Amino acid sequence: MSNATAVSSASISRPSDERVPRPVLAMLLQRVPLGIVTIWIVTMIVFAATQLLPGNAALAVLGKNATPERLAALEKQMGLDQSPVAQYWHWFSGLLQGDPGRSLVNQQTISSLTGPQVLNSAALVVTAGILGTLIGVAVGLVAAVLRDSPLDHALAATALAILSLPEFVIAIFVTVLFSTNVFHWFPAVSALPPGARPWDHVSMLVLPTIVLVIVIAPYVFRMMRAATVEALESEYGEMAGLKGLTKRQVLLRHALPNAVAPTVQAIGLNLLYLAGGIVVVESVYNYPGVGQALYQAILNKDVPTIQFLVTLLAAFYVIVNIITDVLALMATPRRRLQR
Repeated sequence: MSNATAVSSASISRPSDERVPRPVLAMLLQRVPLGIVTIWIVTMIVFAATQLLPGNAALAVLGKNATPERLAALEKQMGLDQSPVAQYWHWFSGLLQGDPGRSLVNQQTISSLTGPQVLNSAALVVTAGILGTLIGVAVGLVAAVLRDSPLDHALAATALAILSLPEFVIAIFVTVLFSTNVFHWFPAVSALPPGARPWDHVSMLVLPTIVLVIVIAPYVFRMMRAATVEALESEYGEMAGLKGLTKRQVLLRHALPNAVAPTVQAIGLNLLYLAGGIVVVESVYNYPGVGQALYQAILNKDVPTIQFLVTLLAAFYVIVNIITDVLALMATPRRRLQR
């Protein structure tokens, strides 16, 4: 009788173990094609929006030297004499081949022009994302364990106050504190030399990183605290305490694993925010990243550069969304088994 029970339990548990990867695979098969279609639609919207901008790209390149003959020749060279559909296909096919075109300002290839700026922004986003996540998770766990204590209330009030401040206000405060008035530890401007890599001038990354960490950490803190408190006060959390487990064991074995999934979603949203909100911080510190490149391209009416950078940001949004959803699904065993 016991052998039959063991065999039947083994036969029941084995298929559920084999089904664990299937929800992740099913999500990828659903989300990846949808993400590709989304990026394709974004390219059409971006191209159409830039076509509606006032002015002529060839006229912007020639400037005061524009004559009817030179203008017509440059329009033919740039393909502006073709239909919008043909222009879009020429640009989109170039993107698929890794050639986003040339800048209208200096006729350099956009990939070589924006490559270093993308690297600079990536270094800033990764550094701020890692530090902000670690700080937010750690402080959120402390606040959850000490919930309703004076420290918990103080941390919650501080996070709410930070969330209510714009990025440039935080940047000004950080600059005054660490660069100009109180301490003189770091440069107030993060203008990297041309061709320099960000890790070769770490001091110039400090202030922008501090600002971004201050901005994103409260989101992770609030989500981590709420998810951990909910797990600690749940039935399985209380049952684990009644079985004799210490608070630390309940926190690490039961509360923390169930708080990971919603926190992963908050981390993904923070990364998406950094991709767009970094524009303000880069402008304040004159940091040569994607935000500043996009700002300068808009000022110079550099349409190909605008198209490429906006498409790049949209692709980043789609990829991070897919990765976040997959990680959240993998971090929740109950959701995996249910799916």
